[in-house]
Amino acid sequence: MKLWENFIIFKILPGALFFFSLIAYWPAIADQQPAKTDVWDIARGGQLYDKWYGVLGRKAPDQTHPSYTAEGKGKGSSTWRCKECHGWDYRGAAGAYAKGSHYSGIKGLRDMVGKDPDEIHKILMSDSHRYTDEMIPHDEMVKLAKFVSLGQVDMDLYVDRATNKARGDASRGASAYQTICAVCHGFDGKAINFHDEKEPEFIGTIAKKNPWEFIHKSRFGQPGVPMISLITLPIQDIADILAYSQTLPDK
Repeated sequence: MKLWENFIIFKILPGALFFFSLIAYWPAIADQQPAKTDVWDIARGGQLYDKWYGVLGRKAPDQTHPSYTAEGKGKGSSTWRCKECHGWDYRGAAGAYAKGSHYSGIKGLRDMVGKDPDEIHKILMSDSHRYTDEMIPHDEMVKLAKFVSLGQVDMDLYVDRATNKARGDASRGASAYQTICAVCHGFDGKAINFHDEKEPEFIGTIAKKNPWEFIHKSRFGQPGVPMISLITLPIQDIADILAYSQTLPDK
């Protein structure tokens, strides 16, 4: 076989076949867009549970929620946050909010785990919750419903309720914290102050005082700021990060 024939067969022809194949399939390739997964929806829903008006950039309601209980200690916009009634541990009056400044007497939502998100959506739009499309658009409300059904964890498996201590391995959590969290929070956990200079609150403060909030925000992120969601990590890894964070300074 002549040299030029080899060149055509082994060099030009394969390239030409690839080029024309690419042209044939290009419309299908161009139309494909990465789909948002249920995991993304659940993570978004977890932030909406925290503070939906912060996530959506909406004006917070001025009045106390009409369904908020008379014995509840909250008032105003905070009573429209899901977590304010149902708690960071999702157990409401049967959990960490059984007493203290966040007590409302409202039950948790652990019995909603695994329920049809469409049914949960109807509850969120009912007279008991009073949310409207103007407050939370339909597509965002669906994400909140998915979180309630699919995003909760049993916090008692990862936090000792009697002592607030994490059921985790601080030595394992150290490497994860130092390579993920320390970028923003600092190696000592004091790079971000969540309160003010007079009464500072750092990552170590939250880890010790409210470990349930720590787990929730670690899994879903902080509303209104570019904090990553660790929802794809095994929950035990987050408990390990919590255990390490509880060793960090809180003042």
